[in-house]
Amino acid sequence: MKRIYLDYASTTPVSKEVIKTMLPYFDQFFGNPSAIYEEGRLAKKAIETARKQIADLLSAKPEEIIFTNGGTESINLAIFGIANFYRFQFSQPEIIISSIEHPAVLESAQKLEKLGFKIIKIEVNKKGMINLKQLENSLNKQTLLISIILANNEIGTIEPIKKIKKIVENFRFNNKTLFPIFHTDACQAAEYLDIKPKKLGVDLMSLNGGKIYGPKATGLLYKKEGIELEPIIFGGGQEKKYRSGTENVSGIVGLATALKLAQQEKEKESARLKKLRDYLINEVLQSIPKTFVNGDLKNRLPNNAHFTILDVEGEALILKLDQCGIAVSTGSACHSKSLTPSHVLIAIGLPHEVIHGSLRVTLGRYTTKNDIDYFLKNLIKVVKELRQLSPISLKFKNE
Repeated sequence: MKRIYLDYASTTPVSKEVIKTMLPYFDQFFGNPSAIYEEGRLAKKAIETARKQIADLLSAKPEEIIFTNGGTESINLAIFGIANFYRFQFSQPEIIISSIEHPAVLESAQKLEKLGFKIIKIEVNKKGMINLKQLENSLNKQTLLISIILANNEIGTIEPIKKIKKIVENFRFNNKTLFPIFHTDACQAAEYLDIKPKKLGVDLMSLNGGKIYGPKATGLLYKKEGIELEPIIFGGGQEKKYRSGTENVSGIVGLATALKLAQQEKEKESARLKKLRDYLINEVLQSIPKTFVNGDLKNRLPNNAHFTILDVEGEALILKLDQCGIAVSTGSACHSKSLTPSHVLIAIGLPHEVIHGSLRVTLGRYTTKNDIDYFLKNLIKVVKELRQLSPISLKFKNE
């Protein structure tokens, strides 16, 4: 059966160019980078070359790049690293996040709340855009850290990070302080947006190789020079003691190549995918009644189309489409097995009974118009079949 993959926000295939750069480090240059003999030195050199390549792409310094095993670890290192290192400079340390963060941020914040930190969640509007006024009013001299996602992994809304930067800078200037420290989860954005940390105005930034056609279980944390972290993994002291453990040399090399390709092709690929995405959205809305799009239609990742289709159940829709050879999702793969409604869709104001009809379609480098047409043909058929079996008929208008 023909397979159509439309879940690129979940993960991406590793590109041939990336695989090619990785292969020598599986058997030819396999040494432990901590070893002082030649095999070790060659492996260490490959890591430092990759570090410099990435630093150059981000207009950063090599020492500001910390390699991790993925986006979740990068986020955990950023949040717990900052919290544990600086907490005693505050009588009641506070951390600000948005209500639509990735589970890695939300659950890290929940853990810190149990340890005595105050967690403030900033609301979003119906399009998933953060409430800047609430953010500004929430800042005070106890605010240690802000973590706001750059582009949401479910509904694709791109947050106004540069406006948040100005709010943070004004607070620091007026209060003569270095705090709050500003982190962003940029895992979904690296394929399509300019992610240079200095332009964004962030102190910490998390990236994930598995989202940019690089190997899974690779990632990095950008840490601005002068910012300190308490490590969360201890052992051999690799990565300047910020992240112990023998380095994944082939993965790091592959990550550098993947990020290079992503940033080189982002404008051309974004334009191509935006046309396909808009075509997809228009066709779905015209062909399937009682359907609407979630997220900001203007400030949106070019590959993301997130729908609510009333009177169908999302999981049933996904399974039916899978039988047709199509891979899509309801939302974040990290919570795909959870029966709880999406916290993102709750945050934008959708009722629980409406949320269960959600469908996330994310396009990628190998998506063609023929793929979209095949998906549309089957989606229309499957929705009709499921609605005929559905005992409910909801009335909900998305404004």
